[in-house]
Amino acid sequence: MELKRVVVTGIGAMTPLANTALGTWEAMKAGKSGIDKITLFDSTTCRTHFAGEVKDMDVCGVIDRKEANRMDRVTQFAVMVSDEALKDSGLDLDKEDKDRIGVIWGTGMGGMMTLESELSEFGRGDGTPRFSPFYIPKAIGNMAGANVSLHFGLRGISYTTVAACASSSQSIADAFNYIRMGKATAILSGGSEAGITFSGIGGFGSMRACSLRNDDPASASRPFSKSRDGFVLSEGAACLVLEEMEHALSRGAKIYAEVAGAGINADAYHTTAPEPDGKGAAKAMLMAMEDAGVTPAEVDYINAHGTSTPLGDVAEVKAIQSVWGDDAYRLNISSTKSMTGHIMGGAGAVEALACVMALKEGIVPPTINHAEGDDDEQIDYRLNFTFNKAQTRTLRYALSNTFGFGGHNACLLFKHF
Repeated sequence: MELKRVVVTGIGAMTPLANTALGTWEAMKAGKSGIDKITLFDSTTCRTHFAGEVKDMDVCGVIDRKEANRMDRVTQFAVMVSDEALKDSGLDLDKEDKDRIGVIWGTGMGGMMTLESELSEFGRGDGTPRFSPFYIPKAIGNMAGANVSLHFGLRGISYTTVAACASSSQSIADAFNYIRMGKATAILSGGSEAGITFSGIGGFGSMRACSLRNDDPASASRPFSKSRDGFVLSEGAACLVLEEMEHALSRGAKIYAEVAGAGINADAYHTTAPEPDGKGAAKAMLMAMEDAGVTPAEVDYINAHGTSTPLGDVAEVKAIQSVWGDDAYRLNISSTKSMTGHIMGGAGAVEALACVMALKEGIVPPTINHAEGDDDEQIDYRLNFTFNKAQTRTLRYALSNTFGFGGHNACLLFKHF
C-alpha cells in the first residue's frame, strides 16, 4: 500500500521551563534551567531535595474546576497541552469527522499523586477500606489520554502507551503509523508525567538514580560531563498534533515539520541498566532511518536521551559512534534534559517538540552545565555536544532518542518541511 505522509501541525507543552510550547522552546534556546527546590511536598527526609516542577499552573479557562478536581495532575497536564496544541493546529472540530481524530498518549507512572494520597490516607485509618470514588478513575494510567478524548469529543483511535521513559515517543510512533496507513486523519499524541511525590523521589533515590547536587539544583542535570551523578526527576507534558499531509495542506495549515520514520525495539539486557555498548539503541536509530529511507549522512541533529547518568550517557555515545563512525563529528548532539530534567513518560514528547522547532528555525538547543575540563575519559569530546550555547545551522533531519527502564528504545526521525 502507498503510505501517506504525516506532518506536525500543532504543538503544546507544560514543562519546568514554561507553561507553553513556544515558551519552553525560547527557554531551551537561551539555555535556561528549570530545576529548583521541591515545593510540591516536604522533601526534608529525602536524599534529593530538588526537581523540575511545572510552576504556577492554572487550569481555569481550559478545564472546569469540578472536572479538574476529578483528575490527577498527570491528566490535567495532558488536557492543558492538548488544548494548546489543538488551538495551534487550527483544526476546527465542528467541521472535522471526529471518528477519524484520535488520541494516543504516553505515561510511565500514571496518577502517582492520587495513588500516594489515597494509600497514605488508608494507612492512617483503622484498616477499613475508605477510598474516594474517584480514586481509580484518577489513578489508572490510561486516564490522561482518555480524558483528552473525552474533553474534545474525539472518537477515533484512543489508547495509552506505557514504556517507561520511552512512552511518549512510542505514542508518537504509533500515531504516525496509524495516520500513514490511512486509519486516521489526525491524532493528538504526546505524553505527561507527574511523579514528583514523596514516593517518586524516595523510590528513585533508593535506587541511587537521582542527582544529589542539593546545593546547586540548576546545574544538577549535566549530561556528558564527568561530574554527572544521576538524573533530575521532572514533571510536565507535551502534545503534537500529527496530521495527514494532504489534509493539512488542503485546509492551509501551518506545518512545523514532517514525521519521517520511527524505530522501536528492546535491549533485552537488564531491568534498569542500559546495554553497555548501546547495541539496542544503535539498532533503533538505524530502524528509524531505514523506515524513512534515509542514510545517517542525511541526519544533522540528535536530541539525545542524555539523562546525566554515569552509565546511560556513555552507552548512548557509543551507540551514536557505532552508527555514524567518523561522520559523527559532523553531527550536532544535545540533551535538553540538562534544562528540563527528566520528564520520564513525557520526555519523548517534549524532546520531539525540541526537534520539530530546531528543524523549523535552524537552531540547535544546547546541553548546558558543562564546565571546561569536566571531561569523562569514556566520552569522545571531539563530538559536538552543543555545550552551553545554542548553535545555528541548516538542518535536514533531526533524530530524537528515548530509552527506558526495561530496555525500551524508541527513536523518532523528523524532517524539515
